[in-house]
Amino acid sequence: MNLDMLHPADQLVMFMERIYGYGMTTTSGGNLSILDDNGDIWITPGSIDKGNLTRNDMVRIKPDGTIIGNHKPSSEYPFHQHIYKSRPDLKAVLHAHPPALVAFSIVRKLPSTSLIPNVKFSCGELGMAKYGLPGSGDLGDKISEEFAKGFNTVILENHGVVIGAKSMFDAFKSFETLDFSARLEIDANNIGTPKPLSPEQIDWYKSRHHVVMDEFVENNISSDEKMARGEICKLIKRAYNQQLFTSTQGTFSQRIDDDSFIITPAGLDRKYLEPEDIVKIRGNFKELGKIPSRSVELHREIYRQHPHVNSIIIAHPPCIMAFAVTDEPLDSRTIPESYILMRNIPKLEFGSNYLRPKETAAVFKENTPIAIIKNDCVIVTGTGLLNAFDRLEVAEYSAKAIIAARDLGEVVAINDKEIEDIEEAFHLVK
Repeated sequence: MNLDMLHPADQLVMFMERIYGYGMTTTSGGNLSILDDNGDIWITPGSIDKGNLTRNDMVRIKPDGTIIGNHKPSSEYPFHQHIYKSRPDLKAVLHAHPPALVAFSIVRKLPSTSLIPNVKFSCGELGMAKYGLPGSGDLGDKISEEFAKGFNTVILENHGVVIGAKSMFDAFKSFETLDFSARLEIDANNIGTPKPLSPEQIDWYKSRHHVVMDEFVENNISSDEKMARGEICKLIKRAYNQQLFTSTQGTFSQRIDDDSFIITPAGLDRKYLEPEDIVKIRGNFKELGKIPSRSVELHREIYRQHPHVNSIIIAHPPCIMAFAVTDEPLDSRTIPESYILMRNIPKLEFGSNYLRPKETAAVFKENTPIAIIKNDCVIVTGTGLLNAFDRLEVAEYSAKAIIAARDLGEVVAINDKEIEDIEEAFHLVK
């Protein structure tokens, strides 16, 4: 989907629906704006249900101050105007009150941007604006001062967050990435001590390039492959809507035969993926004109080494990631379903999935279907897409339960004898 071709009013509706639908703002909270090529500011209205907006609700403000629309503009319009004046390079502004970022704003601390690699280069350094009365010129001045310093992401004391970007999609990507990281940081603090990445590790991650592969032209797509492409799109959208990863991060793949598989592309918005976007890999070749996920080498190695694996998912669920950024193990011995589906869950060193794909792939034996890459992701394998997706859901729910249990008392794991009974009853490979 080419968002640049969408009218600003339609973009505002689209992204407010996503923000509200994911619980990142309330009926009356949050506002978005876009500065168009004519110098007009399009902004969400004030005092109108954020869960039920249409393009006709959007307000247009001309450079001379003329207001066009069926409603008043958001009461926060002054700070949007201030930001555009102080930063002519920005064309979109997003403001919302997601609980995790509000938590940081009311303790007046900045969330870490170094726990997982993409936060730093998605959000940059963070600014903190002093408290100001909502809708006031004073608040606009305080926010625009932070943007004038070069910050694109600013936490507001006792309020929320404001993000500016060159497009609304870029603003949204930074917003959901920061909110995701804030949530995992809070969870990580509940179970242990978060361990950030070093600047060198973040720089290395940013410097990675797409895998160079020769290309082939796909002339025939079987019915089974068409079905698999549709299934990947359906499940990756489902996983994204469950907030198991951010809009450009999750990777799904499915084996087609002994020498080929299909995989999600790099960089495209996971919410709007279509079957034609999926990339086919045949041996060491990729489908013509498409860019596969940067993790394509690891997927290829897992399929080559393990005939029992037919699907792979790489995701970044916040509760599992709380264990990825601390020394705490994710123990599958919580309830029988968790052990049956998760089994052993090793933690591998940051970067090993890219630097040592063969060694990393070797980990995924039948009794080890899941592995965590420190400060990066969780890798889940399965006999099929639904089996891998089920494992991913169960792993995230299990991590969430363990984090919640820490507030109640000490976690009591299923004992060794009970584990033996489960393995025997369900014919699990040891």
